[in-house]
Amino acid sequence: MSFSSLESIFSTYTEPEALFNALLPEICQTLQTDRCFLVVRHPDSRMYRNFCWRSSPDFPDLTTAGWEQEQEWEQDDPMFAAALRTESSIFVEDIETAPATVLNREFERENFGHRALVHAHLCHTERLWGILQPCIFNHPRSWSEADRHLINHLIAALTPIVVQYVQSAAV
Repeated sequence: MSFSSLESIFSTYTEPEALFNALLPEICQTLQTDRCFLVVRHPDSRMYRNFCWRSSPDFPDLTTAGWEQEQEWEQDDPMFAAALRTESSIFVEDIETAPATVLNREFERENFGHRALVHAHLCHTERLWGILQPCIFNHPRSWSEADRHLINHLIAALTPIVVQYVQSAAV
């Protein structure tokens, strides 16, 4: 798996929103996923903003128009609770067979509609600043070592940009 197209986006775009909007379709193409979204959030105010790209209008668009107040999703979503605890990113091959300790199947179906996903946690100073989530609809997906390596590379590259973006938004 080549990082060159992703690396060129990081070197081309200096404005964070433009970077996020250029990066998400490239992540989908590189990972061969249907949708990718990036949630950026302020860990203190719990305000968030969502950037989303999808390969088809048939897939739900999770883009927010601006900053919104986060709900206490950790009450219903074990993956969000794990992210808040700054645990390792979660690779779900099939929401239909994943254990309840990993995810709430009904919550995933109702709110996201995907079948396989990566819940990549962007953490800094032991706090959650964002979640990158490439996903697949309609069928399971095995996440390869190359996929995992790419996600870890993206987390390392995106986290400082997301932290600076959120801090500059003063939300």
